[in-house]
Amino acid sequence: MTEQSPNASAMPTPTSADGHHPGGGAKWMLLLGSLGVVYGDIGTSPLYAMRESLLHAGDNPTDVEILGIVSLLIWALIIVVTLKYVVMMMRADNGGEGGTFSLLALAQSSLKTPSPVVLTLAIVGAALFYGDSILTPAISVLSAVEGLTTASPLPKSWVVPVTLVILTAVYVVQSYGTERVATFFGPIMLVWFAVLTILGVVHIFDAPEILWALSPTYALSFMFGHGIIGFTVLGSVFLAVTGAEALYADMGHFGRDPIRRAWLFCVLPALSLNYLGQGAMALTQPEAIENLFFLTAPEWARLPFVLLATLATVIAAQAVITGAYSLTRQAMMLGLLPRLEVTHTSETQHGQIYMPKINWLMLAGAILLVILFENSSALASAYGIAVVGTMFTTSFLAIVVIARVWKWGWWLAVLVMLPFIVIDTSFLIANLLKLFDGGYVPLLLGVVIAVMMWTWVRGTRILAEKVRKGSVPMVDLLKSLMKTSATRVPGTAIFLTSDPEVAPAAMLHNLKHNKVLHERNIIVTVRTLQRPYASPEERIKLEWMAEDFARLQICYGYMETPNIPKALAKAKSHGLKFDIMSTSFFIGRRSLRASAKEGMPLWQDNLYIGLSKQADDLIEYFRIPAGRVIELGSQVTL
Repeated sequence: MTEQSPNASAMPTPTSADGHHPGGGAKWMLLLGSLGVVYGDIGTSPLYAMRESLLHAGDNPTDVEILGIVSLLIWALIIVVTLKYVVMMMRADNGGEGGTFSLLALAQSSLKTPSPVVLTLAIVGAALFYGDSILTPAISVLSAVEGLTTASPLPKSWVVPVTLVILTAVYVVQSYGTERVATFFGPIMLVWFAVLTILGVVHIFDAPEILWALSPTYALSFMFGHGIIGFTVLGSVFLAVTGAEALYADMGHFGRDPIRRAWLFCVLPALSLNYLGQGAMALTQPEAIENLFFLTAPEWARLPFVLLATLATVIAAQAVITGAYSLTRQAMMLGLLPRLEVTHTSETQHGQIYMPKINWLMLAGAILLVILFENSSALASAYGIAVVGTMFTTSFLAIVVIARVWKWGWWLAVLVMLPFIVIDTSFLIANLLKLFDGGYVPLLLGVVIAVMMWTWVRGTRILAEKVRKGSVPMVDLLKSLMKTSATRVPGTAIFLTSDPEVAPAAMLHNLKHNKVLHERNIIVTVRTLQRPYASPEERIKLEWMAEDFARLQICYGYMETPNIPKALAKAKSHGLKFDIMSTSFFIGRRSLRASAKEGMPLWQDNLYIGLSKQADDLIEYFRIPAGRVIELGSQVTL
């Protein structure tokens, strides 16, 4: 059983860049890999961001309007991605890990008591990120396959079937692991960014006056001089920064420095130059706006360019997929979701994992979206709200971290984050204008996931309270055992419990029905810290309550996978005599029943029971030898 720790010992301010310490060659491989995984999403935004922005500006945008839109796109990259995420948020790592729940862990650990407001913000942000992780693969692949119709004889009726085949392939290869995927994807994305740069530079010479767009005055003039149209376009401009949150969530996969360098020296220059090139072409060939991106390539290179774009958009899905894996594992260990199967896919990078159930659920969601919306322009209306909602909650969580963990104080923290909150608010209002054109889809997804998390947290708390009410304190049990003569059998018994202060239900059942005790009895509690990794010194804590009874606490970080046999072997150095062949593991199985009379509403009881059935088997989760396990069941009414 695991015990979440909302008040783990205070974490030091992060000073390590990555949490990993690779050598020079490995750093370059991580940098290249980050291009293939982290920057796939934001790297393919030129396919649709400029087109959608120009189309929302009107039928025939003027030269000044084109300059304003290009300026908005470039300054969105500079302010939102570079300043907020690359410079600020990537400093707010939790032992090398990033993302919403890393912020939650940092924030909660710095507060005297856990804050329900902070928890709610984290749940909302994470739920919306899941909506983004389903939308991004759908819109990215769909937009690229649509490009095939302009450069090949592919009929438009084939767009949806081909998209579904490619999407399925993307999710099937996930089981091979981030490292292998990144090794294959990284070089392709390097070529992609090089092509974006070349095409951008070539077309800048079509209309050199496009360089005026580098001035933020054009962005501000467009925003405040076009009324509601300015906000409508801003919702499309936001498509250019939709991979920023995934950039932060994927930090544990590659480390902070490789991701930062890849952005500053490769991705940002390539995207900026490409948007300038597209803008220059729009100035000289306004009739090309509807398919602007693909028409920037010369006719002889158009088919290879479209094929490269298709590969790049397949890669774009990778950032949010791996981000969703990391987020889910953190949610599990922090007690916000049931424990699900986690497969480690790298021997050197702890953050590289694969989660089968999450993978197939995301695939099902992406397929459903493609079938419902059928084209990328329709899907673009649904895109953005989920991402900006996540960014909005991240900004508020960051205030707590800056004020309490970095110790900058509340006033300075608010002052630093206020410009980003104003920008997030502007993007949020702009995207809400698309609410009834499909923007409700990510919100519905977010609501469903948030309700699931809220139900799991609430149900787990109610279950723990019910179990504790009917429990017997360990101190009282030990006193009563001194007065009885229970039969002793050779060997060691390990009892797993989430509360070491009370007697495990499995122990009480064993005494009641079998009337026996082992020669040595160990009460084991697995505790999850609010840090990614536990130090060797805090891993094991052994306390003898009597000659034949001991309490053993095993600590893990929220990015680690528990392994009880390994921990027991390490406990030998603390004085625990342990032989796996003479040890029995006792596990209590609870059969849950819904009740409308107490606790949660009936629908929420049933949801909690359904979620609990999706949990990975306790024996497999803790890596306990199945042949040494004795299970004893009980029934609990929620």
